[in-house]
Amino acid sequence: MSKGIVLLAAGGTGGHVFPAEALAFKLRERGYSVHLVTDSRAERYAGKFPADEIHVVPSATIGSKNPVAVARSLWKLWTGMRSAKRLIQRLKPVIVVGFGGYPTVPPLLAATRLGVPSMLHEQNAVMGRANKALAPRVRAIAGGFLSESDGTFSDKTVATGNPVRPAILAAAEQPYKPSHPGEDFNLVVFGGSQGAQYFSKAMPTAISLIDDALRARLKVTQQVRPEDMDMVSGCVAQLQMGADIAPFFNDMAERLAKAHLVICRSGASTVSEISVIGRPAVLVPYPHALDHDQAANAAALAATGGAKVIAQSELSPERIASILTHVMNDPEKLANMAAAAKLAGKPDAANLLADMVEAIAAGKTVAEFKGARA
Repeated sequence: MSKGIVLLAAGGTGGHVFPAEALAFKLRERGYSVHLVTDSRAERYAGKFPADEIHVVPSATIGSKNPVAVARSLWKLWTGMRSAKRLIQRLKPVIVVGFGGYPTVPPLLAATRLGVPSMLHEQNAVMGRANKALAPRVRAIAGGFLSESDGTFSDKTVATGNPVRPAILAAAEQPYKPSHPGEDFNLVVFGGSQGAQYFSKAMPTAISLIDDALRARLKVTQQVRPEDMDMVSGCVAQLQMGADIAPFFNDMAERLAKAHLVICRSGASTVSEISVIGRPAVLVPYPHALDHDQAANAAALAATGGAKVIAQSELSPERIASILTHVMNDPEKLANMAAAAKLAGKPDAANLLADMVEAIAAGKTVAEFKGARA
């Protein structure tokens, strides 16, 4: 018999959906029924998300200064909240948990108005706009990189870390195996939907600049946008090198486990997954990220020695080639970085977050939850 329904709300990007997915697995293990509220973008994840049902509720981003556009967005948010209210009244969840993104706004607003226990999980070191708007209304906030001792909402914040998917936990069981001279060197490059374009242009040029003997060792996994596939595939063919190029990899956890080096953006989920698995990385924060949250996330891992952070404006193909040449000839350095990254990981984040969800659903305060953990 189910302990009750937990309603999770997440924007339709991997950064929001993956932590929600990790929590969903834990809650189901503990006997809860899980429902997800999201938008149409999340359909690609729907097959793996362990939800009894997935609901799409109208939502909108208020990013325009055009009065007509703002009015249209506000109306969509209002209709979304009414829809979410009906959904919550029908499902009667024990708690509603938001993971960021504008699709979380209608269900969380509806929950707070109906008196249903509610909380947020913020993945980044800097709180996103949707979560910031909801933070004063919810009962508790779990933070991937947020501080419990500093900030506007620190009194109701618990630093849980970012929960990672079971596939990542499985990958974390594989120890880092350095690539020595003459051996294959697995390089994983990805940038998310917004960040992949830069790598599509920079990486083929960088790889063309390294020594032939080193290039022969490279086995590249690179995520590229669909519109860049032909260009990157053509470069790979011209360089006559081993590479897997695709817009999305369903087995990215396994590829990360085999990686000798990762070059990527520094979204919260990415940084958390790399640190849990324990892989050395060159982090390139997305320069147009609102609030520069990616730079703050990257700094957290770089502080442990597990990653090197380089601004996109300073990362030319020539510099990438230089970095690859250096690290491919220095396996000990990469092994040390891998160990440092692993020490920064929080593999138990999903369990801690599930504990927190149960506590808030049962009516406990954040102070009581922290007291029980002490």
